[in-house]
Amino acid sequence: MRTVFVSPIAQGRGIGRRLMQTVEAAAFANGIKALQVPASLTARNFYTRLGYNEVREVLFGKERTFVMEKQIG
Repeated sequence: MRTVFVSPIAQGRGIGRRLMQTVEAAAFANGIKALQVPASLTARNFYTRLGYNEVREVLFGKERTFVMEKQIG
């Protein structure tokens, strides 16, 4: 998975959680055993709450990105 964004004005309404549940269900139905997603510092806690674990930190210049992973199958 590349990236998922929810508009700041729509955050906190469960939209991101539902999007991720849909992605995870589709991945599972297609035999995918794990998902990885790059998360910004501000999104890291969101993915952690959904059961994703930090795999590694990547630096692109001064931008920190956290690769998060979840076993789904």
